[in-house]
Amino acid sequence: MATRILPAVGDADAVRSVTTLLSQLPDAEPVAPVADSTQLVDTLARLAAESVDELPEVVIVHERIGPVPALELIREVALRFPAVGVILVTSDPGPGLFQAAMDYGARGLVALPLGYEELASRVQAVAQWSAGVRRHLGSGGDVFTGAGGTVVTVSGAKGGVGTTLTAIQLALAAQASGRATALLDMDLQAGDVASFLDVQFRRSVADLAAITDLSPRVLADAVFRHDSGLALLLAPGEGERGEEVTDRAARQIIGALRRRYEVVVVDCGAQLGGAGAAAVEMADTALLVTTPDVVAVRGAKRAVRMWDRLQIRKAEETTVVVNRHTRGTEIQPPLIQRITGTALAATAVPANFKELQSAVDAGRVHELDARSTVKQALWALAGELGLVTAPAEPRKGHGRLRGDRAAASLRRRRDGAG
Repeated sequence: MATRILPAVGDADAVRSVTTLLSQLPDAEPVAPVADSTQLVDTLARLAAESVDELPEVVIVHERIGPVPALELIREVALRFPAVGVILVTSDPGPGLFQAAMDYGARGLVALPLGYEELASRVQAVAQWSAGVRRHLGSGGDVFTGAGGTVVTVSGAKGGVGTTLTAIQLALAAQASGRATALLDMDLQAGDVASFLDVQFRRSVADLAAITDLSPRVLADAVFRHDSGLALLLAPGEGERGEEVTDRAARQIIGALRRRYEVVVVDCGAQLGGAGAAAVEMADTALLVTTPDVVAVRGAKRAVRMWDRLQIRKAEETTVVVNRHTRGTEIQPPLIQRITGTALAATAVPANFKELQSAVDAGRVHELDARSTVKQALWALAGELGLVTAPAEPRKGHGRLRGDRAAASLRRRRDGAG
């Protein structure tokens, strides 16, 4: 595995010398150098916010870095990012400075002018130390940071009720409000998230199924970063590969996503397999999407009863979302709630496929007009579920998010049902 090395060098001539030598080291992956102490700490903090495994293994600090003195900077890096090994580059490699650098948290010292052999030896030793620390912190290398995120599953009462569109718009709303969001397509044989978002991809959730040591870097290799900012983990293009994703694999994958992202939305489709069942069971919120017609409502009732029989989820712990709602239909949301015995989302999504058709046909549902009543309803649903950071104005062009009173209403309803 390549060793990532981040130089912190303020002097232009020293930058050229350091980067030239680093590029010659075997298995080295030099990162773009930073020019001062503030930029170094900010860069490391940004990477650490994603995961410990995103941090470089080695940081090289030049003695003339500023504005924070080199030794003080080393101490700050050592305290805040203990899995990063720091090497001090200095023109005074005497025993006094060596002892001081070790006391401040450096893992090595290299003399100026830089020599290839000395630098290569020191980088290799520090990289090995860093890898050992990460294994220790992560109980075998699975190192994640941050509190666990919220997992929301979106299942369909039957095919064609709008499950995928709902999952995508909930994820987009969460991402647009500033929350790091992943969208997992767990409709393993017929997943359409890639088609709805016009994505060409190589890796899928099936590529992670057989991996027992699911590190952040392995996960990142399988995730597709969409233009909207969403992290996509897609269903396999070959439906038969869906069988590779077992319930154990699903639990591991969702657990890894939960530790890395603030919000994880899972499109479970309408067919329940072992992986989908595991996702619904793990979810903080399980949504069941239905349309207000007899066939779909029967499908919703059948799904709820099956989840209960299999001890996946109780009816009162499931929230039904009514899609394609009109005031004139005979089956209204309160009746659906009584039939299914579930909680009911306060937000009903209106029937207006005309708004959607061009975006769906083009595979650009992330560019749906903010004036769309369907989009506004789904983003209001995101607010109701607490997936957005605030119910205030979203970013320009994304419609209005309304959430506080709806979320409180949903919590009261759930507490009463429990």
